[in-house]
Amino acid sequence: MKTKNQIDNIVKEIYRHIDFSGVILVKEKKGIVYEEAFGYANRNEYINNTLQTRFGIASGCKIFTAIGICQLVERGVITFHTKLKDCLSIKFSNFNEDITIHHLLTHSSGIPDYFDESILDNFEDLWKETPMYLLKNLKDFLPLFQNRDMMFAPGSKFHYNNAGFIILGLIIEEQTGLKFTEYIETNIFKLIGMNDSGYFSLDRLPKQTALGYIKDEISQTWRTNAYSIPIKGGSDGGAFITAPDMMKFWEALFNYEIISQEYTKILLTPHIQVNSYQSYGYGIWIEIRENKIFKYHVMGYDPGVSFRSAVYPDLGITLVIPSNKGAGPEKLMIEIEGAF
Repeated sequence: MKTKNQIDNIVKEIYRHIDFSGVILVKEKKGIVYEEAFGYANRNEYINNTLQTRFGIASGCKIFTAIGICQLVERGVITFHTKLKDCLSIKFSNFNEDITIHHLLTHSSGIPDYFDESILDNFEDLWKETPMYLLKNLKDFLPLFQNRDMMFAPGSKFHYNNAGFIILGLIIEEQTGLKFTEYIETNIFKLIGMNDSGYFSLDRLPKQTALGYIKDEISQTWRTNAYSIPIKGGSDGGAFITAPDMMKFWEALFNYEIISQEYTKILLTPHIQVNSYQSYGYGIWIEIRENKIFKYHVMGYDPGVSFRSAVYPDLGITLVIPSNKGAGPEKLMIEIEGAF
């Protein structure tokens, strides 16, 4: 029980400083090490978060999009080297014709982004000119970037790009005839029993779903993120999961229940270097320490949303930390991984 006590102490210390709201779930091969819920899913109604609460995970669900693409490659519908112009009928007049699926999956396509996180720091500013409630489908994002110029040549560098994953979702829709959200819910969530997860509209959230909260720094009051993010998630982010469902996802992925061992290996390969210690696979971050993979992880940040989840191959642990506030999971992940 030493590790559980260590995590307890870590959480108590961090909670004193950031008033964490969310769930912490840590599992070793032999079973659950730590599982606790904190804060409110609904502050006005004093509804507590529980282990069964659904949380938005923002960009943390890019890995689902990448897996959807891997499934199409596995079936022979496309390849990772298929060019964008050959698998999507939508025209991008200013885009380089050599952009491939691989470039889009690895944030190395060079296409313009609708929200460039290296330049902009407030996601809410986007919706001053484009109301978020109009972004119900993937095609609704196209006017935000479709006719803009390339940023750099495909494959020349890593530059995190949300629009690239919007395009990947559009490819899935065109090649399958299904809406992106329907495809992922059927071919990942339902397939492996993630029965409490899905892509939900903010104006039609199911029961046991945490509202995202943003703190006004002047008044020190809380408001929801209902007008701060797109009304429905898609291929670049915005799914809702429960912590136990996310744990199911990792177990199914590493047991080759979603895609074959061959394509799981491709998904988890460090395809492009981000910095001296971090690489990127297909929809997943990969941290390297001492020339070995220390962790595979996904992350998400939106106004009122913060999420981290990681698998540590050598440590034999998996952790899931969703939050319906903008802070906490990253600090908790770093401190908790140090306890093992």
